[in-house]
Amino acid sequence: MDISVVIPVYNEEDNIEELTDELSKALSATGKSHEILVVNDGSTDNTQSRLKKIHIPGMTVISMTRNFGQTPAIMAGFHHAKGDVIVTMDGDLQNDPNDIPKLLEKIDEGYDLVCGWRKERKDNFFLRTIPSMAANSLIGLMLKTNLHDYGCTLKAFKRAIVQNLNLYGEMHRFIPAIAVWHGANITEIEVNHRPRIHGKTKYGINRVIRVFLDLLLVAFLSEYSTKPIRFFGGLSILSGLLSFISLVFVAFTKIFKGEDMTGNPMLILCVLFFLVGVQLLSIGFLGEINIRTYYESQNKKTYLIKEIIV
Repeated sequence: MDISVVIPVYNEEDNIEELTDELSKALSATGKSHEILVVNDGSTDNTQSRLKKIHIPGMTVISMTRNFGQTPAIMAGFHHAKGDVIVTMDGDLQNDPNDIPKLLEKIDEGYDLVCGWRKERKDNFFLRTIPSMAANSLIGLMLKTNLHDYGCTLKAFKRAIVQNLNLYGEMHRFIPAIAVWHGANITEIEVNHRPRIHGKTKYGINRVIRVFLDLLLVAFLSEYSTKPIRFFGGLSILSGLLSFISLVFVAFTKIFKGEDMTGNPMLILCVLFFLVGVQLLSIGFLGEINIRTYYESQNKKTYLIKEIIV
């Protein structure tokens, strides 16, 4: 199989037939063997019944038992995809299937991952575009990857990239950063973004908090997943330094000003910073033990090999 297209959908009854028709025509024009995997993420409308009526060769419908979220739905599609190249896209008709050949061209040029960039977005400017711009800037700063649009679902992956992915929470938007962490060669191209005609958007401002927390996790894992002692140990040293400074201040006021140490709040801070430092160091040691247990118990490696030439 040359191409697998994974489409997570949730309550898209008015879009799914038009989308699969457009997609089938766009894929047929490539002349490559292909399949379409629609992951119905626990829709509560008529999406499932509409999907059953669609008869397109090579189309598979994966129905989830309930609404798990976009990231688990994408992962379900990855697990069932057979193509050498796997394309993801939204099910709301805002991604244009005619952009897929452009993504495939970049894959043929040698890139492992090609990301879509919705340069001209057709969304609500204040509720969607501005928060997205802020999130993209923050993600790029924290994860040290230079992309304009992390939230665009339209992406093309070489199969090897997908096989090494384990995603949780809302982490599908961080796939480019995780791929770079694994040594992938990625690029970004402008894609057409269309206004939503049918249905309602599933994205709200409440998702910002969840995305930010996942961003903190990914940023931590990208730097310290195999060396947590460096993170917690650094914080422990900082806390110990603050404890020492507090102790010096308390001693200074006692010796030179004659103030009672027991009534000095800096003494409490000194003890507090010391105990926090010990706790952080202990967490670092426990993290190191857990990391070794995780890798050694499953015979996992802390590295990835691209190729071996003998």
